Amino acid sequence: MAASSLSFILLCLFISFSISNAIVPSADTFRYVNEGVFDQQDDIQYPPNAEYTTTYRSLDLSTFPFRLVFYNSTPNAYYLGLRMGTTRDESLMRWVWEANRGSPVRENATFSLGSDGNLILAESTGQIVWQTNTANKGVVGFAIESNGNIVLKDSSGNFVWQSFDSPTDTLLVGQTLRVNGGPFKLVSRDSITNNVNGAYSFVIEPKRLALYYKNSMRYWSSTFPGLNRANATLVNATLQIAEAEYEENNFHVLQCIIENARQFFDRPILAFGRFQYNSSLSYLRLGIDGNLRLYTYRRGVRGDAWALLFTMFDGDAKTSRASDDPVDECQLPSRCGKFGLCEESQCVGCPTPNGVLAWSKDCDYKLPSCNANSFKYYELKGVDHFTVKYTSGTGRTGIDNCKNRCTKDCKCLGYFYHTDTARCWTVNELKTLTRVGNSTNLAYIKTPIN
Repeated sequence: MAASSLSFILLCLFISFSISNAIVPSADTFRYVNEGVFDQQDDIQYPPNAEYTTTYRSLDLSTFPFRLVFYNSTPNAYYLGLRMGTTRDESLMRWVWEANRGSPVRENATFSLGSDGNLILAESTGQIVWQTNTANKGVVGFAIESNGNIVLKDSSGNFVWQSFDSPTDTLLVGQTLRVNGGPFKLVSRDSITNNVNGAYSFVIEPKRLALYYKNSMRYWSSTFPGLNRANATLVNATLQIAEAEYEENNFHVLQCIIENARQFFDRPILAFGRFQYNSSLSYLRLGIDGNLRLYTYRRGVRGDAWALLFTMFDGDAKTSRASDDPVDECQLPSRCGKFGLCEESQCVGCPTPNGVLAWSKDCDYKLPSCNANSFKYYELKGVDHFTVKYTSGTGRTGIDNCKNRCTKDCKCLGYFYHTDTARCWTVNELKTLTRVGNSTNLAYIKTPIN
């Protein structure tokens, strides 16, 4: 027994020693400096050819059609990003991963892999902005896999670190969201010029996939009723190519794995349309506008290398081919800007205390004070908030109770009430309101008493 325990301890010590002493061969270490001319700088024959009208400096780290680069959309604010696409395509190249969203680096910043196996992005002063925290953990090499996964490997080929575990707003084929341990969500970019986390997130939860505005306001969720019937929960969801009886009918899906399911229970999926152009080089993007879209890369197609195969919220329903019916664009919180009335994916009115006026981008509401004597409510019939469709609200309750909840909450800007179900929703942001055919759906908007 003692001898066995001693052998086990010695084995653990040997493994620990081997890992801590594994190093990256000098030929495989690198250090790149963010300096010099931009790719295609001032060449009028080649206009900006990357998303967000960016300029960039390419690094000699690539696997077709992926390449690591330093890029910026505002002066002297650079991000280490993975570009998808090539200059030969003569098409807009896409950013499908980045290391340092919200923490830009400046000129002469460095990106390096040392012999200790740690991947580091640092300012010219040496200040570390981003790192993989893999020093002395057995890393012996770096690679960009054919699916766009950036990896650090040990001597057995196992991944010590991978970029697939730290997505921003994009999922590549083979990439996974996980309920436990993460990553559990995608987060949109704030704007074309402001590369920080935006207002929208796509999240995997135990019972659903969901889209949120500002983390708490759900504006879409999946319909997997079998999860409730089987007392099952989601574990993860992976972007995959699902095989059909005939290869030309293969399609993109977000394939979910579940636990506590009966043997006959089918795995829930979210389908994103037919697999086209014989390319698994596709990605799912949560856009700046909160919409979810799937693009596929067409090898060798110049001038039009990208095809849009799926749009979650699509007024024309031309590219909405998900498991559920197409979702009206009115469900997008910012479809009509700060405030507006939407119908059949179009902004059709600007609600005011004096009635609904013609909509414009200047449509807004007047912010009331907290004093209940200083504001009143005006009514809109047949109108819902963007959160109503995919949340249950509070009920059963009376309309006066619903009003009182909003009145007592200084942050509440309005309440929504369904007289047929006696359910109530109070909201702290208005954004896009949807005109519906049911006159039992009522909206009450706070407005100052002049």
